[in-house]
Amino acid sequence: MTMVAKDPGTRIDFEFDWAAAYPDGQAVLASDWSAEPDEAGGVTVAAAAHDLTRATVTLAGGIAGRVYRVTNRVTLSDGQIDERSAIVRVEER
Repeated sequence: MTMVAKDPGTRIDFEFDWAAAYPDGQAVLASDWSAEPDEAGGVTVAAAAHDLTRATVTLAGGIAGRVYRVTNRVTLSDGQIDERSAIVRVEER
């Protein structure tokens, strides 16, 4: 699982490239991002986008000293549903 560090006052972009996992040419049709735990002042999904092979998110906020799990759940063109998560550690930088 990927680990990302971010400052509570920054907005950062993060991306999953799904093409390597699905070499038969499946495309990303839908993408949903979530951040847990869902708490006041915690990491939030500020923006999200996807194309046929990648899903991108902009993460904002977070409480210094806390760790969050950010998950991307995608639906592929062949009907498969898959998800990947990353750990976001918030620290003053």
